[in-house]
Amino acid sequence: MDRLIAIQSKKDIPSKYRNTPIGLLFEYHNFRQPGKVYTSPQLLIGMCMDNRKHLHIPDNFAFIIRTGGANLRYSEFKVSYAISVGGVRHIVLIGHNQCGMVNLVSRREQFIQGLVEGAGWDRQAAEKHFNDFAPVFEIGNEIDFVLSEAKRLKTRYPKIEIVPLMYRIEDNLLYMTER
Repeated sequence: MDRLIAIQSKKDIPSKYRNTPIGLLFEYHNFRQPGKVYTSPQLLIGMCMDNRKHLHIPDNFAFIIRTGGANLRYSEFKVSYAISVGGVRHIVLIGHNQCGMVNLVSRREQFIQGLVEGAGWDRQAAEKHFNDFAPVFEIGNEIDFVLSEAKRLKTRYPKIEIVPLMYRIEDNLLYMTER
């Protein structure tokens, strides 16, 4: 987490993001600035499905796609919808520390047992499911992944501002990432 840039005041927001939906996201979440009423989304937020994260933003401010590790590889149609129909021109990807999509192999047995005991799966089917999909959804290092996912999406949507951020579970704040 040594590659994070704290945003503790408005002056910490990089100048290119001030007065943009990205700067507003920091103001709403990190500074708890009251929000105005929005009638249309200002940005798309791609973030992890982890239950420990909650954003403080006004209603209707953003489309939000929550998926393991903030991995939008299999959500591109939804991203395209937010851009083409929703009119967003800014995307933030929010990774977080202590992400469960890191080192999935260490949770292999827990995953399989959870499907067997909790969902009624056959053990062999649960093992196959883990073996088939864990490599697809493993993200490696949280910061490296959110940086690479932002870069990947930027090649797909070159006119859209795409910014990788991190959420620290310990303080519930958003941070810029050093690229």
